[in-house]
Amino acid sequence: MQLLKIILVTIMLATAAPARAQTSYPMIMSVSPVAAQVGQTSEHTIESRYGMFGAYSVLISGTGVTGNIATKMELSKDGKEPSLTKIRLKFTVTKDALPGVRDFRIVGPTGASTLGQIVITNDPVQTENPKNDTAAVAQDVTVPGNICGTVEKAEDVDFYRFKVGQATTLTFHCRAMRLQDKIHDLQTHVDPIITIRDVQTNSTLASVDNSYAADPFLAHKFQPGEYLLEVRDVRYSGNRYWNYSIEINDRPFVSHVYPSAVAKGGATELQLVGHHLPDAEAISWQAPADIGPSTINVSLPLESGHSNPVAVVISDLAVDVESREENNTTNQAQPVSLPGVVSGRIESEADIDCYSFEAKKGDKVSIEVQARRNGSGLDSIIRILNADEKQLTENDDLRLWNKMTVQDSQIENWTVPADGKYVLEIRDVHLRGGDEFVYLLELTQAQPFFELVMDSDKSWLTPGTSAALFVRCVRRNGFDGEIQLHVDGLPEGVTAACGRILPGKGVDGCIILEATDDAEMNASNIRVWGTANLPPASSDRSDTTAAGSTELIAHAQSMQETYMPGGGRSHWPVTMHTVAVGKPSDILDVKLSAQDVSLKPGESVKVDVEVVRQQGFDKNVTLDMLFQHLSSKYAITLPEGVTIDTKNSVTLLTGKNSKGAITLTASATAPAVERQQCCVMANVSINFVMKATYSSQPLFVSVVEQ
Repeated sequence: MQLLKIILVTIMLATAAPARAQTSYPMIMSVSPVAAQVGQTSEHTIESRYGMFGAYSVLISGTGVTGNIATKMELSKDGKEPSLTKIRLKFTVTKDALPGVRDFRIVGPTGASTLGQIVITNDPVQTENPKNDTAAVAQDVTVPGNICGTVEKAEDVDFYRFKVGQATTLTFHCRAMRLQDKIHDLQTHVDPIITIRDVQTNSTLASVDNSYAADPFLAHKFQPGEYLLEVRDVRYSGNRYWNYSIEINDRPFVSHVYPSAVAKGGATELQLVGHHLPDAEAISWQAPADIGPSTINVSLPLESGHSNPVAVVISDLAVDVESREENNTTNQAQPVSLPGVVSGRIESEADIDCYSFEAKKGDKVSIEVQARRNGSGLDSIIRILNADEKQLTENDDLRLWNKMTVQDSQIENWTVPADGKYVLEIRDVHLRGGDEFVYLLELTQAQPFFELVMDSDKSWLTPGTSAALFVRCVRRNGFDGEIQLHVDGLPEGVTAACGRILPGKGVDGCIILEATDDAEMNASNIRVWGTANLPPASSDRSDTTAAGSTELIAHAQSMQETYMPGGGRSHWPVTMHTVAVGKPSDILDVKLSAQDVSLKPGESVKVDVEVVRQQGFDKNVTLDMLFQHLSSKYAITLPEGVTIDTKNSVTLLTGKNSKGAITLTASATAPAVERQQCCVMANVSINFVMKATYSSQPLFVSVVEQ
């Protein structure tokens, strides 16, 4: 019996929730209403996990939208800081602001919050009256308009009544699930369905579920009369954070353009795809010449004004458009140049497009599809065939930054087996097709390059402390060089020590930010990039230096961490990385006994670590040099062959304990490396996934020859 009690106690201790930080950055959960009108100033309620007291600034992506804190920050009667998990923001939108979704975050004494999203709309915003759960008490709204509401509880069904004065086509664009991808701690997302009913008969006239991911889009021709709009979750589930925005209007809606890719600086005839469009088959559009290869949102000129923003890909390569001639078989394959871009479309069910290109033995060829990432209906699959129609290689989905799977295709660094002609075939994996199944194919002679991704989207410092910013590289087309990291746009009082990503097998590097002792609260969005030099060679993705070598440049993509069901940690790409200086927090400093460590192969070195705790802070602190969660390693900046000897390290600091140690060991085969920048982190759990991470100043690790 005594043994059983010991086992039970051990299990309880092992599975207990980690001790949490006393201080956490705010985690935005909802925005209500979730839309703001062009040319207006409006107030919105922001709800968060963890308090927002002292918030003083609002940062917003793009241009034309500004925000400020509308809630007064006052201490309670007993002089304590209130929790303030709800505050009011004011958004001001200029008349020329581009409609669409913007990222925003607040900044306060605990640094930058996680991201929220606000929809910028041309139409008046109408907010739900929660007592609209049956057709009998449907809320009256006017159209055109933007309805903002919440599927706030199980079996919640929202009804809206509207009138149509004359025969017209209305479009209903619902954004709901897509507004929740970046909410870090919302483990189930809404799956909305919208239905149009006749008021007199309550009969269903139209209903739509999934159009853009799980969000519905509906276009319907109305006769004069009264109608009901019904909104609910398809599973009849609910959650107080499940906000939605439904834009209703009679204006043209452009979902895609064809061709979907244009050469920068060139004039192009674009065919419009969508609903309620003008009779003209195409419009002339001048592509900007001052931006690099990218996907941009464009509001196209129409006779009635301007369209909603639509994605257009700008390329610095020559762009061919799919021929009107049949290209469904290898014998009918359309010849294309390499390097180059082909803009095409899977026009109908079972359509297959074939393109032929010439290549020589030993050539390295890379092919990439852009379709689903830009909203296309196409779930592509591509393959390369030889002259005998034998399949040589195939690809369905690709992974962006090695973190996210997307339904576009990529063949990377394929080696041509013999001189001759080859055929590239593209189709929908389910053999679907239609006007919205547009795509572009980029065909290039494979050149070494790299991509960079930052593990987070915010960095929190306090006066006199340091923070680690981790950057991971994705090596493409055989690139194996060293990458030097850079950062600009830091807030006042913050400096950076920029590390590197080692050549060969190196994947991760870090930038150590440090705030001065007298740094005041402030914040700014930063830009992180990396540079690398290659031996003399040409590259479409580089600039050639005076010495003849090739300099590659890549800008880092920021990712917001999200809390997945079951305790997993995932990421979602975001538009900004914010560095913020806040007030002193739980950890005031992370001190090391050494800033430089040299190891010989087979040798171990111990580094003593002292954590300076804020007075009264007695929660558990975990020391580490790897950025990790459960069994997943998100950043390993240690040199190859160098590991942490956990048995001879003290990494868990409980209660008021503030002293630990990290022991590093170099394997017998560890290659030599000079002063690789690393750091020691002091982690305090916020929830099961998220941590407040404090860093030491740079720790340089070298491996020297025997």
